[in-house]
Amino acid sequence: MENPGGELFSEERSADVVIASMDGTPDPRVREVLGSLVRHLHAFVKDVELTEEEWNAAIAFLTATGHKSDDLRQEFVLLSDVLGVSMLVETVNHRAGGVGTESTVLGPFHVVESPPRPLGADIALTDGGEPCLVTGRVVGPDGEPVGGATVDVWQADADGFYDVQRPDEVPRTNLRGLFTTEPDGTFWFRTIMPRYYPIPDDGPVGTLLAATGRHPNRPAHIHFIVQAAGYAPVTTHVFAADSPYLESDAVFGVKPSLVREFAVVEDPERAASLGLPDRFRTVDFEVVLFRSAEG
Repeated sequence: MENPGGELFSEERSADVVIASMDGTPDPRVREVLGSLVRHLHAFVKDVELTEEEWNAAIAFLTATGHKSDDLRQEFVLLSDVLGVSMLVETVNHRAGGVGTESTVLGPFHVVESPPRPLGADIALTDGGEPCLVTGRVVGPDGEPVGGATVDVWQADADGFYDVQRPDEVPRTNLRGLFTTEPDGTFWFRTIMPRYYPIPDDGPVGTLLAATGRHPNRPAHIHFIVQAAGYAPVTTHVFAADSPYLESDAVFGVKPSLVREFAVVEDPERAASLGLPDRFRTVDFEVVLFRSAEG
């Protein structure tokens, strides 16, 4: 195809020439996104005067990132996370406006389908860790209860590992569960206190973090995906207020509205009724959903 703009490639007009070659793109959104990408990418190359060696190193880095990815680990998601892109995409697409529960990153470990469990189930399938009771309620923007909502949860263990990181040591669905809320919107389950942990840093992303003097750690948290008919789903976390790294999360996922105190409970009668030891931790997390455009 002839160059639609009639201009040959030059340093000054590089982006314009490439973007003009895409004028025949049938999908207007694809044309818009690719055009903006080209313009910003060319501006970046000119801004830093990228050398050929540096560009080759970048290609090698991205190639290694692809090679490190498999069914249980997505290194590109991890790269997006540590560059703040995952968090930015979440924020742009789920502007809460001070009403709904704020969203945060999905993370690289939602790779196992959470098994449906009855309310009150213990999702910790192995011994170890500080017992914890999680309670909550799903409501709409006007405070109306949302019964029948699904609450998908997953978390790291007391050593800071997810089940998929220890496939030979723990059951594949350890510390995962899919719950359905009561008619009044309530849900509850038993688990253990999550622990802060390092994201996988034995691959290209770890090399990037080391090169920039950054640590790989995330503060302690429990993941949630909450969905209900007529409402927009939300992917979020609840963070433990006493965890380190709240101010320097490696993936920039912490929002003040998602930080909670995990209170210590010492009440033998209540503990016995819940099937928990006398001393346990507890947190309550209300999730406010927006109505969907179709709802």
